[in-house]
Amino acid sequence: MRLAAVTAVLAAGAAGCASPEFTYVRNDDGNTYFKVPAAWHQVDQKALDQAMSAGDPESATARLRRRLVWAVAYDAHARPAARHLYGLGTTDEPFLFARVVTLLPSERDALSLNGMRDAILPVSEGLRARVAQLPGYPLTGFELLADEVLHPGDGVRGVHVRFNYAVKGAGVQTFDLTSYLSEDARRLSTILVRRSAACYRERAAELDGVTRSFTVRKAFG
Repeated sequence: MRLAAVTAVLAAGAAGCASPEFTYVRNDDGNTYFKVPAAWHQVDQKALDQAMSAGDPESATARLRRRLVWAVAYDAHARPAARHLYGLGTTDEPFLFARVVTLLPSERDALSLNGMRDAILPVSEGLRARVAQLPGYPLTGFELLADEVLHPGDGVRGVHVRFNYAVKGAGVQTFDLTSYLSEDARRLSTILVRRSAACYRERAAELDGVTRSFTVRKAFG
């Protein structure tokens, strides 16, 4: 799907030739948007789509996913890569993944608050217990740091969770996830920011600003 993004200078009185501070990103219908530091690099869309899809990219399932899912990622690493979402191959540099899923009726009926918490990675106790049985699963040592239910208005509801995982070969990583369910329960919008635990402590204000910029508006029309 198309990426709708615009870069803007936020500093008051900045000259026209000044470097932009943020890249503003929104999904195709414009109802979900956020900002990232302009120095972060967009991950190649084809590589991201391949990383998010299992099996044949031309299968019926993969084609359905392309119709129902909008996704984008940004990486502060000098060589952006989809695998950095989990901290694999890097340690300190932040990574952002955002996704908007158009839910099928059966998914809407079954979605719970834990389903929103588990939108990208296992957070709920039940799902963590199941994935822990997978051979070679690279995430261990789960630590829950924050968990809150959100009601931003316009009928939108969501969750915000922050948690640590020890990632094999990359040390302890902090994951900050916000998921919003639209007022008509048709779309689940999720943003996940990953960084090393040390990086989070050093850059908390910057990274929390990115997370707080994640907004879902009521759909009209």
